[in-house]
Amino acid sequence: MAEPVPITLLTREACEFCHDAEEIIARLSGEFALEVTRIDIDSEDGQQRAVREGILFPPGILLGERGFSYGRPSEKKLRKEFERRCSS
Repeated sequence: MAEPVPITLLTREACEFCHDAEEIIARLSGEFALEVTRIDIDSEDGQQRAVREGILFPPGILLGERGFSYGRPSEKKLRKEFERRCSS
């Protein structure tokens, strides 16, 4: 069995794209082993991670500790990355 893919979502209250990202991750977690952590992007930890990984605005998606995307999330792009990681 593949190791879970660690995901960190940098989100903000009342952020429509953040809500979309959470829904996409929830759907994909039915197909892939995902370990999801949510962090408020406005918290000290959230700000540090956003700056370090070049996340300009929410939602920020980090896979492991590396920035993957920010802004409007792409289910297709995430699915492709999870397929790649789970097949290796």
